[in-house]
Formats: sequence, structure tokens, C-alpha cells
Amino acid sequence: MTTFWRSGEPFIWMTAAGVALSLLMVGGMLLLIMVNGLGQFWPAALTEHVLTTGELVLGQVVGKEVIPSTVTPDRPEGRLRFRLRVGNRDVLGSDYRWVNADDIASTTQPKEAAFIERREWGPAYGRITAVVEGEVERPVASWQEITTLVGEANELREKIAQLERDEIGAINHRIEAARLARQALLADGTVSHEEAAEDRLITERLSHLERQYQEKTAVLEQWHREAGRKALILTLANGKTTRISLDRALAVSRPNAMGPVEKLGFYLRNLWNFVSTEPREANTEGGIFPAIFGTVLMVFVMTAAVMPFGVMAAVYLREYATQGLVVRLVRIAVNNLAGVPSIVFGVFGLAFFVYALGGTIDQWFFPEALPNPTYGTGGILWASLTLALLTVPVVIVATEEGLSAVPKDFREGSVGLGATKFETIRHVILPCALPGILTGLILAMARAAGEVAPLMLTGVVKLAPALPLDQYLPFLHLDRKFMHLGFHIYDVGFQSPNVEAAKPMVYMTTLILILVVVLLNWVAVSLRNRLRRRYATSAV
Repeated sequence: MTTFWRSGEPFIWMTAAGVALSLLMVGGMLLLIMVNGLGQFWPAALTEHVLTTGELVLGQVVGKEVIPSTVTPDRPEGRLRFRLRVGNRDVLGSDYRWVNADDIASTTQPKEAAFIERREWGPAYGRITAVVEGEVERPVASWQEITTLVGEANELREKIAQLERDEIGAINHRIEAARLARQALLADGTVSHEEAAEDRLITERLSHLERQYQEKTAVLEQWHREAGRKALILTLANGKTTRISLDRALAVSRPNAMGPVEKLGFYLRNLWNFVSTEPREANTEGGIFPAIFGTVLMVFVMTAAVMPFGVMAAVYLREYATQGLVVRLVRIAVNNLAGVPSIVFGVFGLAFFVYALGGTIDQWFFPEALPNPTYGTGGILWASLTLALLTVPVVIVATEEGLSAVPKDFREGSVGLGATKFETIRHVILPCALPGILTGLILAMARAAGEVAPLMLTGVVKLAPALPLDQYLPFLHLDRKFMHLGFHIYDVGFQSPNVEAAKPMVYMTTLILILVVVLLNWVAVSLRNRLRRRYATSAV
């Protein structure tokens, strides 16, 4: 037994058990997130329950449990109750309802039961019994007629969105540019002859743009009236009817009448809409594309800021600085900086980047826009720079480790061939240390993508459907506020007025955040491995 303990074999088993437990926990967490997140897109059957009281309840069964108060010694299994998503929040007041199993007299899955995805008030369940066109109401001819009407409404809605986003948005952009140009021209209070002539030209341009704006808004109003002319009459399970304007209906389906292939197509279409569209209903419905774009762009900007600064600092500390007390203190400070709470960096970013640096930029370069700040408010640039400060200790430490791993013979050989120290660092040491540098980059990207606290002070917002990238100069607008997947999870999970409806969104956004981090890290790891093979002689 003594030999067994002294051999260290128990320690090996303990460490292996620790690794296995960690992998099991990570795998279980990912499985839980995937099941709860991906499952929401499958078109679940619509079940109609006839209660013993005669009441009809139509909805999707989303869970069941034993009623705690019904577990008794005589009945240890207790009584079951089902949790139904009944939709029609505007009529019934709530999306969900509990139904006791003992109260159910019969259950059916009627094929004519319809699911309508709406822009507001969540989904609607019931039977579509009539179509309204203008003032005329008539029975539904066929299901094909309904899908055709919804398709036409979606096409018209896309035309309206394109008109608002592209044409009216472009006019608004030019009006704002002209207004700022006129404000800058008249800022000092004195107007020369040339400035007066230019002011007249700007005024004429503004008048022309305002006329164009009025024409486009007239077309927009006409299209909105046209979109609101048609509606569906939905009869609910309780016998009430409700009118759903086709302008508000995004999609319509009959889950109980679908085959497996049709359900799979519906599932994939819902999944694509989730990752490619904007959020709705206080972020509890719709997609998360602005949050994905904002997260990836923020990581790229952060990487572009932290890499040169971190690598240069590490090269100086390792290759140029005289090793002594001061350098040791600097290294201690860098290591301690990695342990500072992230919210402290957020406060620093708000005070230094937003108020001090951004306010100064506004005073110097955008005085005509004041008192409305351009850079003196939170934005993706300041959030990225704050996270760059947060992650720079990781890059410095990893780069120093990479530099120290380059064999001494490489340096001496390069100097022996007549290269200067700068040439040796540039052409020999840095290429060999690149795998180590990229290791630091991977760690920095992973931490930056998941941080939320500093972003809440420096630029992230609940809803920002306008992307920081558009067709207007300078195309990439780093002064704009943005959405972030991590903040989206916090907002939907803890600030949503409809917590139950938001649960699937929380799981799915979490899964997307994990996938984004894995994808970014995979790209960096692939690059690192390629460099490692290229400089295989390095000990890195």
C-alpha cells in the first residue's frame, strides 16, 4: 500500500477524474443550452384540450410537472399539470397557462389549427375563418389563398422597409449634413459675402431635399394604407374572434398538417431568420443579427488596438529594457492589472475615453453638432479600446513568453551575419514568437467577447437596429452605439417584461455567443498552427 501511495498513482487518478468531471460539466451545459435553444424553432403540434367544465383550450404543450401540493402518502405520484403556450396575449392577457391533467376531458390535434407569427403581441393560435379586404369580409377559399396573401404582405413590407431605409434614410442623411454645414458656416455670427452666397446654396439644397422627403413620405403613407387594407379573422378556441392585419402578420402555418420534410424546412427557415433579422417585442422575439454583428466587430476593433500595443510593450520589456527593479515593478503591475475587476475598466473608459477624449474630439472636429455629442458619448470605438486595456496584460505576458522561447542561437546567428538588433527582432525573433503571440490573442479575444460590465458604461445598448456599417462615408461608424450578445442575454433574461417567453431566446443567444467565440478562436488557432509548422525549429 505504501508503494502504491508513493508511486503517485492516486494523484494521477485524481487529476484524471478532475478532467473527466470538468469535461462532463461543460458537455452537460452545452447539451442543456442546445436542447432548450434549438428546440424552440421546431413547429410543435397545436393541441386542443376539452376541459371537464366544457372550456376549450388551444396551445402548444411546453412543459409538465407534478403539482407539489398533491403529493401525499396515499398518492405519492401526485397530480400532473401541463404548461401550455396559448398565445393571443392581446386577448387572453398572458402567453402561458397551466392546465391540470385531471381537468382534461379529451385532447385532439386539429389540422385546421393555425399558428400566426405577429410583429406585436407574440404568436396567435386559432382557426382562420375569414379574409377582410377593405370593408368586405368573406370566408377563406383555401389555405393556399392565405399563404399567398401573407406572402404578398411580406413583399409589400419589404418594399416599405427598403423605402424607409434606403431612399428616405439617404435624404435624411443629406439633410443632416446640409444642416450641420450651415450651422458651421454661421457659427461665428459674422457672415461674409462669400459665406452668404454659400448659405443661400445650402438653403436651396435643404428646400429641395425637404420636397423630396415629402414626396417619399407620401408614397410611404400610401403603401402603409394599402398594407392595412387586408386582414385575417382568427377564431380562438374560446369562440372569440380577433382581426389580424396582414401588415402585422409575418408568417402563418398549420403545424398539425405538416409532414416531416415540411417541418424541417420550417425549422431551418426559423433558425435562419433568428440569426439574420432584427429583434422585436423588447428583444423577446425576432432575430439577433445586430448583436452578432456588434460582437464580432467589437472583437476585431479590440484586436486591432491591443495587438500592436501589447506586442510593442512586450518587445521593449524583453529585448530593449535594462532588466532591473523598474522592469520588475512594471511586470508586477502588468500582472496585477489582469486581476482588476472589469467594471473598473468600464468606469475608466467612461471617464477617459468618452468624457475626456471624446469630448475633446467633439470640441475640435465636430463643434457644429454640439450640444449633441458625436464621440463624446458611448460607442463601439470606446468600448473596444476599453476592452483592449482590459486584455493587454494577457497579450504582453503571452508575447514575453513567446519571445523568451526563441532559441538564443537564432539571435547570435543573425547578429553574426551582420544584422542589426532591430533587423534581428523584425525578421527572426518576432516570426518565431508569432505562435506565442497568437496564443495571447486567442485568450484576449475569448475574454473580450464575453465581457459585459465595461460595455454597459461605454457604448452597448438594448436595441440598436442600425448597424455601424452602411453606405454613407466613412462607411464604418465607430461612434455609434451597438448591440452585444452578452448584454442581450442579460437584458432578455433579467430585464424582459415577459420572462417566460424570453427563456428560449436566452438559451439560443447563449449558444450563438459560444459559437462566435469558438469560431473566432478556431480562426486564430488555425493561424497559430500554420505558423508553428512554418517555424518548426522554434521551441515555442
